[in-house]
Amino acid sequence: MNELPPINMELGNHFYLCLSALNSDVTPDDAQALWQDISVRYGEPQRAYHTLSHIEQLLVQFDSIRHHLTAPYIVALALYYHDVIYDPTRADNEQKSAEYAVGALSSYLSLEQCQDIYAFIMMTANHQVDESIDSVKYSDAAYLLDMDLSILGAPWSTYQQYAQAIRQEYAHVADDNYRDGRTAVLQGLLAHPKLYLTDYYYSQLEAQARDNIKRELISLAAL
Repeated sequence: MNELPPINMELGNHFYLCLSALNSDVTPDDAQALWQDISVRYGEPQRAYHTLSHIEQLLVQFDSIRHHLTAPYIVALALYYHDVIYDPTRADNEQKSAEYAVGALSSYLSLEQCQDIYAFIMMTANHQVDESIDSVKYSDAAYLLDMDLSILGAPWSTYQQYAQAIRQEYAHVADDNYRDGRTAVLQGLLAHPKLYLTDYYYSQLEAQARDNIKRELISLAAL
């Protein structure tokens, strides 16, 4: 395996471990080719929040809760690919990312494993668990969605950086249009009885997340 760039080495090695845990025939070169493509896509210039730093933050969360997961490596691969396609001007990024993941992984994983990854990524579009899945996969999906929203419950200074990065990704949108669109998204989140689906995340982050969202809404109103 050729040496990965230092900034990506840890994530790349972790990706290889996850994939090889599901298919022991995967070679280091196979994993490197897949990983290099992922890292290039997360380094695209239109990204400010949805970068490899986002993936790194999610994997920190993953390490904390993996013992709760039934299929941790499937969840991890879904995390790696869930924003692999990201164009702020489009509304189908989750579907494109899910399709891309299946296309990339179908040579290495079973049909059921690919279907699970596809389903998990698609759920990140509205952050609601598909009620049709079985109870075991439901729990894994809930943890994945809570990890993806964990930034909402970060300390306010970190949340501010996140909000600024999202605004940067939508730099092509005028202030008033951004204010209206972002306000609708945030109010939609607050309308949910619970932002976090698992007891683990709800107990730790729910109150802070709601406070952060309310503070951002106040700042948006001033635009």
